[in-house]
Amino acid sequence: MATTEPEIVEMPDLAGQWTRIKGRLQADVGEVEYRTWLRQITLADLDGDEITVTLPTRFLRDWVSSRYGDRLRAMWQSENPSIRRVDIRVGAGLPRQTPLMTETPFVPSHPVEDLRREPPVPARPVVGVATPAWQDDRSEPRSDLAAPLDARFTFEGFVVGKPNEFAYACARRVAERPSSPGFNPLFLYGGVGLGKTHLMHSIAWELTDRTNNPVSVAYMSAEKFMYRFIAAIRSQSTMEFKENLRSVDVLMIDDLQFLIGKDNTQEEFFHTFNYLVEQGKQIVVSADKSPSDLNGLEQRLRTRLGCGMVADLHSTTYELRISILEAKAARAGVDVPAKVLEFLAHKITSNVRELEGALNRLVAHANLFGRPVTLETTHEVLHDILKAHDRRVTIEEIQKKVAEHYSIRLTDMSSARRARAVARPRQVAMYLAKQLTSRSLPEIGRKFGNRDHTTVMHAVSRVTELMERDGTFAEDVELLRRLMES
Repeated sequence: MATTEPEIVEMPDLAGQWTRIKGRLQADVGEVEYRTWLRQITLADLDGDEITVTLPTRFLRDWVSSRYGDRLRAMWQSENPSIRRVDIRVGAGLPRQTPLMTETPFVPSHPVEDLRREPPVPARPVVGVATPAWQDDRSEPRSDLAAPLDARFTFEGFVVGKPNEFAYACARRVAERPSSPGFNPLFLYGGVGLGKTHLMHSIAWELTDRTNNPVSVAYMSAEKFMYRFIAAIRSQSTMEFKENLRSVDVLMIDDLQFLIGKDNTQEEFFHTFNYLVEQGKQIVVSADKSPSDLNGLEQRLRTRLGCGMVADLHSTTYELRISILEAKAARAGVDVPAKVLEFLAHKITSNVRELEGALNRLVAHANLFGRPVTLETTHEVLHDILKAHDRRVTIEEIQKKVAEHYSIRLTDMSSARRARAVARPRQVAMYLAKQLTSRSLPEIGRKFGNRDHTTVMHAVSRVTELMERDGTFAEDVELLRRLMES
């Protein structure tokens, strides 16, 4: 019985099929996901019933294979029934390459998905090269020094406002023209969750994504730097460690404060810093404090870090938090009422990461259960976060506000004076401390000049009694309470 040979499709027809498949993929997964993970797939070859497509890195190959492999095969079979297998390989000559040295694959968190769920990852670490493969025949991996980049952390995804506009402008300048006079090193500092790491990743993406003249970048945390340095000492490969670091065009160290107290690691970083700057290479560093305030770092290192451009990221304003929430909600494709965004911006003020995390939970809840986002569901879904962000009043704040209200000195709160003009406000402050804080009676007493806990009990009892008898006094105390809680 004669066998039917599979029909061989000519490459022109194959190219048309591939164009239609890419269009369907883009429509299925959305523009952002397609641009991040699938845009770089290139059609390579057809061999019998097997189609071969390529991606620029092993990480992208493994990621696309695990997440989109079955979908690609199904789409090819619907376009061309003769194709039975799709082989996804690593190949060169693609439109976008990332010459960033990476240690482990980055696992992104989709804004609509449960942030705790992780997709499959490759069985072995991904290691890139500091020089693009199409520019240098030495395309073997040289080291696993650097950390992966987060695909979400780009300049386009960074919301700019008054508190961060200077740092953003400095980061943009370094990304466009590394080693510019006055911008080397670039030192970014600010509190937790204000955008330092986002800007660091944005710079790295911008530098490594250039189609003309891409730049080799090594990005890692100070902790990673220390661990790699220690490992190099143990394996007697410190020269290789130094050569790898000093061969890059841009060195980026996140959370430099971790090096405080690590004298040998500081010294190695100092020498690497000096070498790269002398060679005209760019240094970008972030920390939680300015160079002058990083007590514990060597003076010579603090001086060198402060000789370039120092830019701080201030705490977010209400307007910036609203802008961030609006941008994230639009990207997630979920309708979030303005009153919910305003509520979150008022409630979660200290940390942008927590703010985004709260919105992600709301979006995931809406998608999973098909319920609209409302203030009621916000309270229900975020009850633990909202409870943690309830106003925490300190005894010091209470003493200050009460002293200002009654026009007495703050020192009178802990003095031995018993004049009624001082004693009554002191009792009110003790009463509010008991009502608004979780401190014990002895702890409150110690804050008021080491008074005994029975004194605090008497003050609470006395103020309660006066509030029941005197409406004006009760309104006065209630006003102070509202001031504390607002």
